[in-house]
Order: sequence, then C-alpha cells, then structure tokens
Amino acid sequence: MENTHYDLIAIGAGSAGLSVVERAAAYGKRCAVVEQGRLGGTCVNLGCVPKKVMWFAAQLGLALEDAAGYGFDVARRGFDWTRLKAARDAYVAGINRWYRTYLADSDIDLIEGTARFVDARTLDVDGRRFTADHICIAVGGRPQVPDVPGAELGITSDGFFALEQQPRRVAIVGAGYIAVELAGVLNALGSDVTLVLRGEHLLRRFDPMVREVLAEEMLEDGISLLSGTQVAAVTRGQDGTLCLALDNGQRLEGLDCLLWATGRVPRTDGLNLAAAGVETDAEGYVRTDAFENTNVPGITAVGDVNGKAALTPVAIAAARRLADRLYGGQPERRLDYAQIPTVVFSHPPIGSLGLTEPEARARHGSAVKVYTSRFTPMYHALTPRKRQTAMKLITVGAKEKVVGVHLIGLGVDEMLQGFAVAVRMGATKRDLDDTIALHPTSAEELVTMR
Repeated sequence: MENTHYDLIAIGAGSAGLSVVERAAAYGKRCAVVEQGRLGGTCVNLGCVPKKVMWFAAQLGLALEDAAGYGFDVARRGFDWTRLKAARDAYVAGINRWYRTYLADSDIDLIEGTARFVDARTLDVDGRRFTADHICIAVGGRPQVPDVPGAELGITSDGFFALEQQPRRVAIVGAGYIAVELAGVLNALGSDVTLVLRGEHLLRRFDPMVREVLAEEMLEDGISLLSGTQVAAVTRGQDGTLCLALDNGQRLEGLDCLLWATGRVPRTDGLNLAAAGVETDAEGYVRTDAFENTNVPGITAVGDVNGKAALTPVAIAAARRLADRLYGGQPERRLDYAQIPTVVFSHPPIGSLGLTEPEARARHGSAVKVYTSRFTPMYHALTPRKRQTAMKLITVGAKEKVVGVHLIGLGVDEMLQGFAVAVRMGATKRDLDDTIALHPTSAEELVTMR
C-alpha cells in the first residue's frame, strides 16, 4: 500500500486548505492537499464567486429599469437564465483549472479522493495511505436541510447553482445572508419570491438599522416576507408544483421551487476524527484554540469547519497566519477575529464592521454615542425607483473611538474596506471629521455626520 510522507497535508482544497499549503510551500515545506470535489471549495464553486455573478446580473436588470430616468429608450425584452448559467459555469471552471496549474507550479501535490483519519499522523484516501508531521482540517461546511416531511422536495444553495431554468414562483426558507442574497437575485431577475422567516427579523446578528431598512426595501421590491413561522410539511401536487404547509395554518401553493437557506453544518462526519482523537462540539465543529490548534498536537483546523467566522477572507487570513506560525518563525502569529468586516450582497447591499448598537450598549453602556444618516443617493435622483441608503457610526468614550460601522445602500459593498482599515487602526470620530469628503458621493456621509 502506498505511503507518502509530507510536512503538511491539508484536508480540503477550499480557501483555507489552499491558502495554508500555498504559504507553507513558500517556506520550502513539502505539502499536499486532499480534495474529493472541485478545487476552490464552496466559495469558488457554490458560493461567493457564482453568487456575485448572479448579483451582477440582477444589478444590470435593475439598471435597465432605471435607464429611462436618464433619457435612455431601453426595455427588458427578455432574460436568458440558461445563457447566464453557461457563462457563469465556464468562468468558474476556468478558476478550477487555474488552481490545478498553480498547485503543480508550486510543487504542491493534489491528492484526489476522500480522506479519513487512520491515526493522528496518517490519512487514508480511498485506500491510499499518506502521513504528515502536520495535518490541517479544512473541509468547510455544507447546507443543512430541516427535518420536516417532504423536505427533500426542496433544494439548497448548492441546488440553486445547478438550476437550468429560472424558477418563476419561489419560496426561500431562512433569514440569513444566503436567504436574503438569493431572494434579491431571483426577485430582480423576475421571479415571484416569498421569504419564510422562523423569527421576526432578517439578519438577526446585524445591526437593527440595516436589517430594518433591508426589510423595507425588499417589501418595496415585491418580495413577500412571512415572519414568525416555520414549514410543517412539503408536498408536490399533480401539476408538479410544490405546496408548503406552515405551522400557522397558512399554505403556500403553486411553487415551482423551494429553497432551504436554514444554515450550514461542518463536513466532519466522514473524517473518522475519533481515530485521531480530535474533539468536536455538539454540532460537529472542530474545537480549536486561538492559534487554530485542536486538542491533538500536530492537527489544526481552519475555516468554516471550526465555526469561528464562516467567511472566505477569514479562512484565507487564518490559514496563512497558521503557516507563518508553523514554518515562518513567527510563533505568536494568529488571526485576531475582532473587527471583521463583512458584506451582504442583498439589494441594496450591506456593509458591516464591529459592534452593533445593542452589543455596544451592553458592553459600554452610557459611553456609547451613535451617529446616523439616511438619504436617497444621487443615483436615484432621476430614477422612478428610490432606494434608500442608511449609515450608522457607533463610538465609545470621550475620544469617541469608532467601534462599529453599519451601512446599507448603493455602493457600500465597495465603500467599507477603507473604513475597516481606519477602524482597525483605532480611528475616532474626530479622525473622520478631519478627513476631506469626496463630493458628490454617498461615502462622504461617513466623514460629515453630525
């Protein structure tokens, strides 16, 4: 039986796995990555990348509606979902090929197959044995489906990217970023969308201001929001359409697509972690310390699989820092999970950084001071559609140190990055006030709030 030894093996060729072996290889280490599917993981194949392509398409659809206000004689005469999907899939396939070439050029071995632990230093990959001084678990997560009768009749976000035809009447169950992003895309491209929320709010972990504005905008766009309810059962009628029976007695009928966006779970169930002695929590996430170490020396876990922050840039940053610590002579190198900026590609998009207002008040009490602004951006001055932009700065203490930035509106997805740098460097409200505004822009509101 084959037995090949490496300095480092990463299980999973997604953002975390690829990043840790790439950085380790740059330090001269012999590395391999194990992958049973397509290179790039969820982000490249079933997440960020194809999602953003669909979001751009949706934005273009909305821009066509806005064009008349600027004097253009244009009309939306049709939309070809199949053509868009083919182009999107070809783009993703190009990234897959690039990764394969990059691994080979970097002398990183790609081991294709399904990995299982034999012991703390040995992996079995479809009958082949590989050993390593260090093994990094970077298998990511997968969508979960609730345990209700007929749940298998629905699809997840994975299934969304496999759709060959645009669904015309869709129910999306969920309230997180995947739910609101796909709801916005489908609605903007012409689908009739209903969003079913178990709780009362969208995006419950976000600042109340942005989630409230988003709900207003989604309702204005014609998306139906059903809050405080759950799906009790799913059935398919003789005409092939789906029916959702809700726990409040309501029924949603005539659906040609049900999309579950009810969270994700780690892909740890097939790893045979017990053979290596690796501990997980009740949900299956691998327990790690601040340096991404598991309870077993020589085994780490990075990315979505450790349950800290399920974001692609976080996985990349944590993985690179891990390799720096292990092989770059930087023993204290690790990722600081505070002040992580994030963007939701809803319509309009959301940018969020730091403490929400409720979090800030719970932590700092009366030392909190909040600045807000809400306006119609100049782009919509001539359009029949009037989307709102809202911004909030949260400050603490006599120097009004900025501890939270929460934005929703046109362009905030590109706007937040620079402010994230400033906040990480300890920016105060005075620092923002002393910054010359760029006019006329929406971003200038962040440095002119009173």
